[in-house]
Amino acid sequence: MINVKRPILQLRLYVAFCGCAALAGCMVGPDYRTPPAPPADTTYTAAPLPEQTASAPGAAGLPQRFAPGQDIPGEWWALFHCEPLDGLIRQALTNSPNIVAAQAALRQARENFSAQAGGTLLPSVDAQLGATREKLNGIAFGQPGVSEEFNLYNASVNVSYKLDIFGGARRELEALHAQIDYQNYQLQAAYLALTANIVTAAVKEASLRAQIEATERIASDEADQLGVLGQQFDLGGVSRTAVLAQQTLLAQTRATLPPLRQSLDQVRHQLAVLAGMLPSDPALPEFRLDMFSLPETLPVSLPSTLVRQRPDILAADAVLHQASAQIGVATAALYPQITLSASYGAEALAPSQVFKPGSTIWSLGAGLLQPVFHGGQLSAQKRAAEAAYEQAGAQYRETVLLAFQNVADSLRALDHDAIGLRAQTDAWRAASDSLDLTRGQYRVGGVSYLSLLDAQRQYQQTVTSLAQAQASRYADTAALFQALGGGWWNAPPSAPPPH
Repeated sequence: MINVKRPILQLRLYVAFCGCAALAGCMVGPDYRTPPAPPADTTYTAAPLPEQTASAPGAAGLPQRFAPGQDIPGEWWALFHCEPLDGLIRQALTNSPNIVAAQAALRQARENFSAQAGGTLLPSVDAQLGATREKLNGIAFGQPGVSEEFNLYNASVNVSYKLDIFGGARRELEALHAQIDYQNYQLQAAYLALTANIVTAAVKEASLRAQIEATERIASDEADQLGVLGQQFDLGGVSRTAVLAQQTLLAQTRATLPPLRQSLDQVRHQLAVLAGMLPSDPALPEFRLDMFSLPETLPVSLPSTLVRQRPDILAADAVLHQASAQIGVATAALYPQITLSASYGAEALAPSQVFKPGSTIWSLGAGLLQPVFHGGQLSAQKRAAEAAYEQAGAQYRETVLLAFQNVADSLRALDHDAIGLRAQTDAWRAASDSLDLTRGQYRVGGVSYLSLLDAQRQYQQTVTSLAQAQASRYADTAALFQALGGGWWNAPPSAPPPH
């Protein structure tokens, strides 16, 4: 006799399995798509940039040529050709607490994803051993007055699995993976911010040293001039007013030194902390303007590729992706949830009988949970997730706009810096020549002492402004590399690798 029930049962099981597999492939909520790239434009500013900037005498006055579409090197700070700066940045990338914290946050996000993936996509299996002392009352069995005490031992393996029919668990994993991407780009942003801050601080230190040295030279010249005036006053050649005016000018010049030295100390302390060192560490190198070389070629990424390079834009994209996945999580909570469970083990009154034949116990179960009424909680959670996605989208667009603004500001600053340095150099030369000429004329009585004082003040102002203008070219060059993303995607093997 042919048993037709067995093939029919197998067919039903196969159909049920296929149905569960088909349902498990369904994922509610929107499928995330990366926001479209900006228009394929070739410029960041309304007015076109010159092919190269203006030039001025000196190392800081070299003309810089813009190279649209050229890629940025991973170690962009090496373009300044300053070995102490390169060594300090390498030390900072290893010792900076901010970098260590960002790396730990990335590892945490990865482990959270692994923990959720293992507990969601795979069944949970637990082994259990137990022993209890129980007392039964016969009233429950219709035998009052009868009671019995006994020990009960059991050993079992329990298996449970929650079917992800509507993709809520997979959307949760998608959100956690987006969190990994976010922490990864946050790490790259920490690398970029650290290197840019060190370059900017080193340039500022060099500028302050140049200003202090120039001010000290001016103060020395003014002290010499005061000595000459004192001798002339003793001989009756000048009035007391001229001596007092020179004393006032010398005191004013010297009064500018303590704030400059305070700023220098603060920058030195900042550099030490950025490098993961104590401010008292004597190993911190000193920086001067003549230690830097101005990069003559400036790679400028195309606007269409900027959104794929800037870590802050990519991090905002990951936040938007995470918000999109959370919509699917909130939507799946509105639908039924099916849980399968099974257990197999043994139970006996004595430990020696637990694994003997006849003590086997087992169970199979399935549960269906359909939310019916939660006071509007689940629908509100879905609407909140949609609002969070809209907020993340607006923040992403704002991040893109600010990135384009950063690049445009840096490009314009480089152009204006070059013009300003040339004008400041001309002003310094004119003030220097004017001071030399006025001094000579004053010695022979051709001009009054007020003219000499005015020439000294103008020269002092141009010397300080010239050092600041030279430093601006280096600092704004570093700002451009930072605004373009810093070239972390081209990091060499010796640098901290992108994750």
